[in-house]
Amino acid sequence: MNKQFQAFGKKLFGVRYERLARSVFVCLIIFFGLRSLDFSFPLAPPVLPLAVSVFTAGVLWQALSSEDNAANLQNLFMLPFSRRMFLFSYISAMGAYTLLTKTAPLFAILLALLHWSLSEIFVCILCSVNAILTTAVLFSQRTKWYAYVCWATAIILAAKNPWFLPIELVIMPLLLQTADNYVFYFTLEPRCPQKNTRRHSVRRYLFRYLLAHKNYLLNTVLLWTVAWVLPLFFRQLEGSFLLSIGFAMLSFNTPLSILLSCDPALERAVRFLPGQKKAFFLPYCLLLFAGSLIADTIFLCSWQIRFGGITWLPLLTAVLFALQSAILSVLLESFFPIRDWKIESDLWHHPRKYLVPLLLLLLAVLIGTKTESVLFLGVMLLCELCWFFLRR
Repeated sequence: MNKQFQAFGKKLFGVRYERLARSVFVCLIIFFGLRSLDFSFPLAPPVLPLAVSVFTAGVLWQALSSEDNAANLQNLFMLPFSRRMFLFSYISAMGAYTLLTKTAPLFAILLALLHWSLSEIFVCILCSVNAILTTAVLFSQRTKWYAYVCWATAIILAAKNPWFLPIELVIMPLLLQTADNYVFYFTLEPRCPQKNTRRHSVRRYLFRYLLAHKNYLLNTVLLWTVAWVLPLFFRQLEGSFLLSIGFAMLSFNTPLSILLSCDPALERAVRFLPGQKKAFFLPYCLLLFAGSLIADTIFLCSWQIRFGGITWLPLLTAVLFALQSAILSVLLESFFPIRDWKIESDLWHHPRKYLVPLLLLLLAVLIGTKTESVLFLGVMLLCELCWFFLRR
């Protein structure tokens, strides 16, 4: 096996590639667990390869954009290497990481819930490989706007017309061979200019951090867009808990809820910061609360425009759910930060990100929008705040 591939592979999969065995074990649990439910639903044929292609392309783009990955590349660029061998090793390792640890669980879910033929499985696998090659080519040409148009067109054509796959699987490697190795060394854009101030400000730091990580802002804007269209999916459903379920679903904001986990240096600084609960975690909690509350407000405005019937009780429920989401996310970051990750893509797809939305979803089903239940939620929030800020 090529030594450069080993260098990338051991970083992504572990020294003894133990993450591969873990991923296979998780996929088997997901497949047999869902298969035992004896539940399936039909889906249009072009949707399956398109969903797999888009998911694979998105995960690979996150992996290629990882800051931690850039530090590893910087060390390798100091050594002599073959340009073609480097491209083959790097893209193969990142592609294998994407397929075997991220796309494989999606395959397990789809295989368990849908009726597939062998030809459809083979086409979806080829679409995943094509998505990897196409995304790698786009990443090497990411400064050119027309590359994004070609990227989207190539993925859609390959998903809807399988006979395009052999053509793209030949063209994409040829285009990738012309790429410069150093374009894969991804660094963040220069941060916004800083003014000398005599007083520290965590709010100013968080603002600058978000400006430097624009993908966090993009994810938040997409979540607000989902909040606007979410009432359309509840149109044919009935129940007093639908609004609460919407609030729980809109708490699914991964990037903002892992600020400490994705920056170990910041976490160490916060641990040594005197009065850390008031100095850092309170502004951080307010940031998460503001983001969730804006999403819930957009959701309620969309609901009022389409269906009406919004009273003071759903408004209070939205505030309490947003506050509960912020507090739980801060508690997890404070006491259980994620530390066993290899690249930033692991953080974005870590199982811990499902804990807060699932807990809020269960809470939404239990309490609905009843007055007594909402008051109980408010009392529970007050107890959590007192315990966190009064705990020594």
